[in-house]
Amino acid sequence: MGEEVSSKRYTPEERTLYREKLAENLELFDTYLRHAEFKSAGTIGLELELNLIDSDNQPSLGNTKVLESLDDEYQSEIGGFNLELNHPVLQVAGRGLKTLEAGVAHRLSKAQKAAEAEGLTVTSIGTLPTLSTQFLTEAKWMTEENRYEALSNSIVDARGEYVRIELDGEEKYKHEFSDIAPEASCTSMQLHLQVAPNKFAEAWNASQAIAAAQVAMSANSPLFVGRKLWHESRIPVFSQAIDTRTPELVNQGVRPRVWFGERWITSVFDLFEENVRYFPPLLPEIKDFVEFSQADAPKLYELNLHNGTVWRWNRPIYDSSDSGAHIRVENRLLPAGPTPIDMVADAAFYYGLAEFLVGENRPVWSRMSFREAEENFFACAKDGIGARVTWPKIGHIDVADLVLDVLIPQARRGLSRLGIDKDVIEEYMSIIEGRAEKRANGATWQLRMLDRLAPNSAPDSPERREGLKQMMDAYVANQASGEPVHTWDVPA
Repeated sequence: MGEEVSSKRYTPEERTLYREKLAENLELFDTYLRHAEFKSAGTIGLELELNLIDSDNQPSLGNTKVLESLDDEYQSEIGGFNLELNHPVLQVAGRGLKTLEAGVAHRLSKAQKAAEAEGLTVTSIGTLPTLSTQFLTEAKWMTEENRYEALSNSIVDARGEYVRIELDGEEKYKHEFSDIAPEASCTSMQLHLQVAPNKFAEAWNASQAIAAAQVAMSANSPLFVGRKLWHESRIPVFSQAIDTRTPELVNQGVRPRVWFGERWITSVFDLFEENVRYFPPLLPEIKDFVEFSQADAPKLYELNLHNGTVWRWNRPIYDSSDSGAHIRVENRLLPAGPTPIDMVADAAFYYGLAEFLVGENRPVWSRMSFREAEENFFACAKDGIGARVTWPKIGHIDVADLVLDVLIPQARRGLSRLGIDKDVIEEYMSIIEGRAEKRANGATWQLRMLDRLAPNSAPDSPERREGLKQMMDAYVANQASGEPVHTWDVPA
């Protein structure tokens, strides 16, 4: 969705031609995979979505003004109160993770200075708790760019009725929206892992297997429009906001566009082929077709644009330039925040585990069903660090115990295998250990803090609204301290 588009709606002729282009792209991609040389430097990267808030901790539609004083490492997001920060790729070996942490902190500081010039604050959090239904139903919530309006129009047109958000947790929420505004509430951190094409299937399968543990340890979205729902409410809200299916299509088993998947794969081609086979195009924009002889690597513009409108939690990315092409996994399931050291600890946990699991003689995905991996994922989205999961040779186990007893030792070995300095490994794994031992992360801190500030308050009550404001004051202050979230205090 980083590409500009020319239209806000499309004709049947445009859609028909785009479908033909997709088929051409897919065939070319298959040929290129079988015969071409790909880059496989093993680099990592990060994208981080941010919220802009005013002095009352309310979302502020100021991203256009803030972006005017920032460089091209920053860009808009669908919500007028959102920004995206893009960190350059780097090598993970040695002290690469420390470089990543410093880079994220520096770029957050730049964004903060730009926001302060407009009287605003930047915060990284999975779902901004002070968002309201009223704000999300106002006409001006969206950034004024064709690509965002076109996406919203296409989703609502495909669905043919209002977008329903319905969630049960400690509290309940149900509302119908005329557009995809709730999607703007879902701010995430996306990790990138470049791999050789012949290693992609193993890296993707490993990423799927550990997705549940990642969500449990990093959960930071327990409050949607101020209600206590799932520990990572961002996951079901995002899924429902971009669902093009009516209830009848859901009952028929039509696949959702925000998708965990349905099977382990044997090739990166499997995922691109599924995307074309199962999902109608949302943004049928066409560019000139590029043959092999015209460039070192085919651009596959239509296939990449279509791939960007199928929101797998672990998405395949094909990227090409005149000097060649590469393949990477885009790990999309983590929430933004709370602090740079927390986010890089999450990155270290992911990269270390993925490296270890890919190197196993009998990999974990050969010993557990895909359905079990999916059930684990949604259990951890709902219950966070308190969830129970199923794991090979163990059976049912608290996810925090699984992380302490099995996954952290494996992640340490994977990070060591990647050539990361021992003190760097210890620093970031000790943060994951601290969360697991205390059963504490961003979600648990928010819930505990709200209970302290507004005990027994009802949703939408003045007491709840004031509690959320005060909680965000404390969140922003703790964020500025840079201390990992499991050490944050909740006053007695």
